[in-house]
This record gives sequence, structure tokens and C-alpha cells, in this order.
Amino acid sequence: MATEQSKILVIGGTGYIGKFIVEGSAKSGHQTFALVRESSLSDPVKGKIVQNFKGLGVTILYGDLSDKESLVKAIQHVDVVISTVGLSQLMNQINIISAIKESGNHIKRFLPSEFGNDVDRTVAIGPAKSEFAMKAEIRRVVEAEGVPYTYVINNCFDGYFLATLAQCETRLTSPPRDKVTIYGDGNAKGRHCEYTMRAVDDLRTLNKTVYINPPKNIVSQNEVVALWESKIGKTLEKTYVSEEELLKKIPESPHPLDLLLALNHAIFVKGDQTWFTIEPSFGVEASEFYPDVKYTSVDEYLNQFV
Repeated sequence: MATEQSKILVIGGTGYIGKFIVEGSAKSGHQTFALVRESSLSDPVKGKIVQNFKGLGVTILYGDLSDKESLVKAIQHVDVVISTVGLSQLMNQINIISAIKESGNHIKRFLPSEFGNDVDRTVAIGPAKSEFAMKAEIRRVVEAEGVPYTYVINNCFDGYFLATLAQCETRLTSPPRDKVTIYGDGNAKGRHCEYTMRAVDDLRTLNKTVYINPPKNIVSQNEVVALWESKIGKTLEKTYVSEEELLKKIPESPHPLDLLLALNHAIFVKGDQTWFTIEPSFGVEASEFYPDVKYTSVDEYLNQFV
């Protein structure tokens, strides 16, 4: 069960995922620290994020993944370390693991940068498979070093997939209103949600994978499109891309389009997030453990775009 609240360090806090984790940690009452580069202060976007952190009472520590001394020093302040670093820095998390070991045995939990599909149970191909392989390698290092861990799997991000109806168009900021591309037959289901970090101090989640799978948010692409059509009172023109076509298109596409297509293939064609059963031996489901948490449903999320 839950214990006394830990002090939390977030590494990568000014990134897309990190800023939500830092904010959620601070607002949930944890004494929160964010490790940021000093150069972030001069960046107009990241500088504003850091100022927001300070307004929430977050302690700002300066350092870098390549500066082991700054990592060790930062880790000595806390009980839990959460990494939210991006794709280009995934393998640099080995430095975090090393710093955790060097700082002593006081760290109660490390949450490496996951927050997507379960990389140990994936059928992804191409660039998505390569990304997942790096995350899996970090898992193996964590386990080999005996670092206490929790892997958090929240599957699809609303802002990436739901806000665009899973269209591989980086310029889209809201769901399309005229045409939509459906991958495969559109019936494979994915999982979409926002959730707070309730698992960091829960002994039931120690050395386990936490899956954030609230029932209302387990939906197929067809279901999301139909829901959006009902909200705008219009039927979208649909183009179906077969698996064969998609498999041909992935290696022919430039980056990051190839990665987006490969993710869509894994999630919406192969059902990468729903093909397996969560067994107690390796995982727990968050909405069952924390039924009091109010999450944003797919239906509610789409309302902001109507």
C-alpha cells in the first residue's frame, strides 16, 4: 500500500512529457526537484516552463546527463528518480543508473523514460522497433544493477494520437474535419489517457509494470473517428491504407514520418497495446488500483476541438 510521500527528482522535465510529470508531482504534494540544463533558462519556451516550475514550489537543480557529478549530487536530494528524456537521450539513461548506484542505496524507485507501449511485449517493426529496443535495453540494465523500478505504460498520448485522429501529419493541431486516413481495417484498439503518478510510493507497484488502461479509453481508430463525426455532425471521407501498403511506405518515408507510420502500424494495425493479458507476475492496471483518480476520457478530450 501507499507509504509516506517521497521526494522526487524529474530528469528531462522541460520536455513534452516531463513538464506534466513535474507539475503532477508538485501538485500531488511531493517535494519535487527538476534537473535542467542552465542553457534552458535562455530558451524562451523552456525558460518559461522553468519559471512555472518555480511557481509550483519545485526546486530547480542544474546539471546534465553527461555530467555524472551533477547527477549524483541531484540524486542525493531525493528518494525517487523519474526520467522523461526523449528519444535521442534514451541510452544516456545508463548514466542515471550509474549515478543512482554511486549515490548509495537510498533510492526507493527509478522510473525510466517509458510512457508508451510495453517494449517487452511488442510486435513493432522498423524505427518503432529500434526505439523500443533501446528502452528494453535500459530495462535490462536497471534490473541487472538491482535498482528498484516501476515501468509506467500509458500507451498513446492524447496530444499525439487523439488530437489528430492518428493522422501522420505533424502540422495538425486538431482533428481533421474533411478527410481521414484509416490504418488497416481501423478495428485494432489502442489506449489513451492522462494519469497522475500515483504509483511511485505504492509498494504493490515495486519492480512491476504499471499499465494505465481505463476502460473508457480502450478504443479503435474507427471508434475515435465515429465519435468525432458525431460531435461535428459530419461524415469524414475515409482513405483506408492496407497493412501491405503501410509496410511498403514506412521504409520509403523520411524521418520522423517513418516513425509515426511504424507506430501506427504497431498500434492500429497489429493491436500492440491490447494483444496480451496483464498478469500479476509482471504488471498491474492503474485504474483498478486507483479507482478514485478522475481521468479524461476520449469523449471528454475531443470536446475541446468541437
